[in-house]
Amino acid sequence: MLLDGEAWRAKFRDFQSEAWRLETLPAYNVPHEAEGVRAFQAGDRIDPRTHSNDYTEDLKRVRREGKTKGRVHIVTRPLSEYLRYEFMYYRPHVWAGEDIRIMDVTDRANPLNGVQDFWMFDKAEVVLMHYEPDGTQISREVYEGDVSPYIEYQRIALAESVPFEEYVKGLDV
Repeated sequence: MLLDGEAWRAKFRDFQSEAWRLETLPAYNVPHEAEGVRAFQAGDRIDPRTHSNDYTEDLKRVRREGKTKGRVHIVTRPLSEYLRYEFMYYRPHVWAGEDIRIMDVTDRANPLNGVQDFWMFDKAEVVLMHYEPDGTQISREVYEGDVSPYIEYQRIALAESVPFEEYVKGLDV
């Protein structure tokens, strides 16, 4: 089943306890972010202490409801310009309640090599994220099989990563 529109938004509104994401790409080609990426490249920065948008407000709602939202992003250095842009937003997202962790595989083997991006909801449903090589999203697909391998991928990702704030200490991001 392919997900889009209201069916996709409902996944984030209706999960019971946890929404979790594995991100594996160094860049995502997201049309609504293009202008922001260009501004970032030109030197514009947000103030993470005051930044608020629909996403941060939704993270606060998730936390108020006793739910969790998190992700692990697998990266290699040097960080892509897109990752530097994305990291600018990670700090206010963390402060709003998202558990963001980074798995840097620059100097080691990637324990999740070959695993594609996915979202997992309540450790019961997986949505596979399909992308072109340049990071353009092709589709989202509800995975119809056994979710236990994805629960294991999550366990590995969490064990092999560090909290975002710890990762960026000393980095120029």
